[in-house]
Amino acid sequence: MFEDQDLEPEFVRRLERHYDEMKWLYNELYNDEHAFEYFCSMLYDYYSSRKQELKEWDQAREEDIDWYANNAMLGMLMYTQCFAGSLEGLREHLDYIQDCGVNYLHLMPLLQSPEGRSDGGYAVSDFRKVQPELGTMEDLAKLSDECHARGMSVCLDFVMNHTSEDHEWAVRAKAGEKEYQDRYFFFDNWQIPNEFEKTVPQVFPQTAPGNFSWNEETHKVVMTTFYPYQWDLNYRNPTVFNDMTANMLNLCNHGVDIVRLDAVPYIWKTLGTDCRNLPQVHTLVRLMRMACEIVCPGTLLLGEVVMEPSKVAPYFGTVEKPECHMLYNVTTMASTWNTVATKDVRLLRHQLEQVFALPKQYTFLNYLRCHDDIGWGLDYQFLSQFGITEVAHKKFLNDYLKGAIYGVDSRGELYNDDPRLGDARLCGTTASLCGIEAAEFEKDPAKLDRAIRLDIMLHAFLFTLSGIPVLYSGDEIGQLNDYSYHEDPLKWDDSRYLHRGKLHWDEVAMREDENSRQGRIFAGLRRLEEFRANCEVFEPGADTWIVETWNDHVLGIGRYYRGCKLIGLFNFSDEDQTAWVNEEEIYYDCFTGQIRPAKAVGIPGRDFAWLLTSFSESSNPVLTVHERIEAAHRPLAEKYRQTGKAGK
Repeated sequence: MFEDQDLEPEFVRRLERHYDEMKWLYNELYNDEHAFEYFCSMLYDYYSSRKQELKEWDQAREEDIDWYANNAMLGMLMYTQCFAGSLEGLREHLDYIQDCGVNYLHLMPLLQSPEGRSDGGYAVSDFRKVQPELGTMEDLAKLSDECHARGMSVCLDFVMNHTSEDHEWAVRAKAGEKEYQDRYFFFDNWQIPNEFEKTVPQVFPQTAPGNFSWNEETHKVVMTTFYPYQWDLNYRNPTVFNDMTANMLNLCNHGVDIVRLDAVPYIWKTLGTDCRNLPQVHTLVRLMRMACEIVCPGTLLLGEVVMEPSKVAPYFGTVEKPECHMLYNVTTMASTWNTVATKDVRLLRHQLEQVFALPKQYTFLNYLRCHDDIGWGLDYQFLSQFGITEVAHKKFLNDYLKGAIYGVDSRGELYNDDPRLGDARLCGTTASLCGIEAAEFEKDPAKLDRAIRLDIMLHAFLFTLSGIPVLYSGDEIGQLNDYSYHEDPLKWDDSRYLHRGKLHWDEVAMREDENSRQGRIFAGLRRLEEFRANCEVFEPGADTWIVETWNDHVLGIGRYYRGCKLIGLFNFSDEDQTAWVNEEEIYYDCFTGQIRPAKAVGIPGRDFAWLLTSFSESSNPVLTVHERIEAAHRPLAEKYRQTGKAGK
């Protein structure tokens, strides 16, 4: 199709590698040669307009295809407006982000969306513009350039399932233009929508019941899986796929390195199914993966698949035909907070066994908290053997984590409460759920010690897992719940804003006070992060397994890589416990450097132990790691000494 054009050889090489498969898959969905030719020419347009610095970035990453899969990667998730007000303000605070050890910056939705009808930015009205109060697309490119200069990658959400009802396509659809109505799901009456409702679950049965809405302008029914102001796109229409892929590539050409595919399991709809995880979804994601490998191979695809491991893993694709580069480990997050409440590690251990059994090349993003609520999609079939029933257990978890049980110090709030089904989710910051908020309110130092210990233990567990750990902005200083959303008429009915508060820069400054809550947590997390980054046992290629502790309060995780072995032990109980392990080698405590036998290990309540041994070194392996950390700090210390900034 490009026979008469003088194309850049690099583009031709990449296109030829994927052309046959791409054409086959495209025509399998659409059987439209003209649309496919347009798709290919669109790829060349975005390749040729990609600036030289980004092409060099692509080339370097093509030579190191696993550049993102290493133990030095650490992410941070944030709302730009909460962190620094704007993209320019964020750029001015990149020094702080680097001080946190972060090299992967995930910015929550920042494209233009209508105020009050945006679902936190997930109802996009223009994929080519940044929300005006946050800046411009040029500001986004400028931020990305600065991040790249510091060795940091930028991740941005791409809302692909739907648009805002204020998007140009929706506006023209409401005006009666059939071409644009065909980009959505319009129906003349409720007959077909009612057939869909028989098999399609509701996402928000309390706040946005049903999957369809009546549109008064057209006197038609439109599919709105999430909220009435979010209109589902019809990916059966090749124009939708072509134009949305172009929107994605435009973000990549503004320096976005990691594209988070929002709600990706929902993007293909078929009557008589649940409209989740259909085979065509994987075809579309595979096509998007190939589009990126042709235009911008330095770009990663992150799939938002909030489901159990058996349904998540297929989104990696296969070794020969990969789809997403990375996926969220959402089940582990939910199981972790279940374990905080129950003090019983059996469910978490069972779930991790499934994750550890997956191929090592699968990269998960691991996190304790994010912008969203905690949903209790636990393995209730497994829990039933212990006499646990779903509705009663969900009520217990929510009561515990909102502090409704006497003596419990967690402070959270419910989201989308449905008393009939007992299906409420939970909101709150890591620190408040760990009890720090209650301890500070009561001015109880002993209680604060216990809460901070739990916070750091949970992060140690997070850093022990293979994959990329991601902090939620503010967690690095133990930021508490923000109840001010109750007074905001645009937010008061969405309790997720409880943990979406603005970063308090006066509290950030307190991180240098090692006696403050902020300083204790910041120092504790940095110690964990630096040890992880400098110890090869945390490499993603390590063997991982569950260590039997013979104590249902203590989780044991083993890691082995190139002669280095780690035993991680995590006590979820409030009381001191013994991990009844019996490892033969000589182990060292990762933080004291002292010999600590991995035999009947005593662990204080809410605490942990990292025990390390080496089969390839005669010296203490912990000292070797600390020498690497010290060596990494020397250039920075010298820089501060020369500029008079030591200790700042």
